[in-house]
Amino acid sequence: MAGTVISRTLPKEGSLLQYFTLRSCPALQRYRTSMSAKLTQGPVGPHIVKLALPMIWGVFAIIAFSLADTYFVAQLGTRELAAMSFTFPVVMALGNMAMGLGTGAASVIARALGEGNRRRVQRLTTDSLILAVLIVALFALMGLLTIDPLFTALGAGPEILPLVRQYMEIWYLGVTFLVIPMVGTSAIRALGNTAVPSLIMTVAAGGNIGLDPLFIFGVGSMPGLGLRGAAIATVISRATTLIAALAFLHFRERMLLFTRPQLPILYRNWQQILHVGLPAAATNLIAPLSIGLITNLIAHYGPEAVAGLGVASRVEAFGFIVLIAVAASMGPFAGQNWGAQQYGRVQQAIRFCLIFCLGWGIFLAVVLGTNASTIAAAFDPDPQVVATAAQYLTWVPLSYGAVGVLLTLSNSFNAIGKPLPSMVMMLMRTLVLYVPLAYLGSLLFGIQGVFIAACLTNIGVTLGAFIWVRSARSFNPDPEPLPLAESESVAVTNS
Repeated sequence: MAGTVISRTLPKEGSLLQYFTLRSCPALQRYRTSMSAKLTQGPVGPHIVKLALPMIWGVFAIIAFSLADTYFVAQLGTRELAAMSFTFPVVMALGNMAMGLGTGAASVIARALGEGNRRRVQRLTTDSLILAVLIVALFALMGLLTIDPLFTALGAGPEILPLVRQYMEIWYLGVTFLVIPMVGTSAIRALGNTAVPSLIMTVAAGGNIGLDPLFIFGVGSMPGLGLRGAAIATVISRATTLIAALAFLHFRERMLLFTRPQLPILYRNWQQILHVGLPAAATNLIAPLSIGLITNLIAHYGPEAVAGLGVASRVEAFGFIVLIAVAASMGPFAGQNWGAQQYGRVQQAIRFCLIFCLGWGIFLAVVLGTNASTIAAAFDPDPQVVATAAQYLTWVPLSYGAVGVLLTLSNSFNAIGKPLPSMVMMLMRTLVLYVPLAYLGSLLFGIQGVFIAACLTNIGVTLGAFIWVRSARSFNPDPEPLPLAESESVAVTNS
């Protein structure tokens, strides 16, 4: 029994001297109690609320980040706003790839935490960041080499392409500051701590809002840089998230290891992270891919229509704040409880989130639908921009409750290490149904038909997914859980 206590309280396997030092040092004692499965006990509803509330502010900060860029760029003109709208699918794609890696890392970290294996938590956190560094370098290089052909394929004409290039050249060079902090903050959320990631993003958003007008329009002797200035402000602001996330993981939670990893363990951990991370990233990439196709479709109606779609997309993201936060709270909660074999708590949390998402979706549909034109005009008074954005905000929000249900189920599947159902649901929603129906709707009803197709697709896929999950009993435990890697489970097996 003594071996059990020591193995579960030491930061790494060590001596009795280290153990008693830990017990007597307040700073290390805080470390000992912080890295624990806090979500496996107590009422389910309050846990979800405590996780979601800081996430609401964090998601608000992320959306404010994007809205600030949109607002200030819109002051440059409709062409500049259209250029930024063309970048949205690509920026979203790389952001969602980072979120996929973070989802994979958070899933295995939360489950390891629920199992009581803290040494493995440290190793998984470190290895996930190493993997993120390698992947971001590859994508940055590929992005810089494909700016012109990629955005030409998305429908950017000769008058828009130079503006797109101004923004993306800087953005690709700073993509490191986007991907790595997302993986780091996902590891922090896996502990059940959603306040710190939200605080980090709040500081970054505040910095971006302050820097945008300085770099875009200039001040004093400092010249305005236009779209290039918007990208520079974004990169600088994101750099603060990198520093803050790594500092918290190392100095507060002691989740980073600076020892040379054993290659077999490193590869095995990467496999387990990617087992969830790759399907999650693919799932996340499906949405921007479909958005890219829809952007290309909308581009046939002119740059004003594309600008209207860009405005509506960012307003939609703002409206999704609460839905995203509630659905995302299932990540750490389901992961820790699944690892601790508290399967009934996972099912209770899912029911709680589904009921809330449906109610909040109805509220959003009423608010956005009755104020669509006013909201759109606040960004760009151009009549065609307003008309496009207003049509979007009238039809698509009718399905927001259904989207919240789908996000909850998707996050839950990823958290328990079953990413394929999530991928299938999102694939059906976007490429299989939405894109074909959007093209058909465009032919029959014009641009409004595209938005009606989005609404009907969201509702139909969510109904199908809910029936499938209920009939397949998807959130019942596996007969035989996958074993831990032998060399990393020693602290548990010794108990």
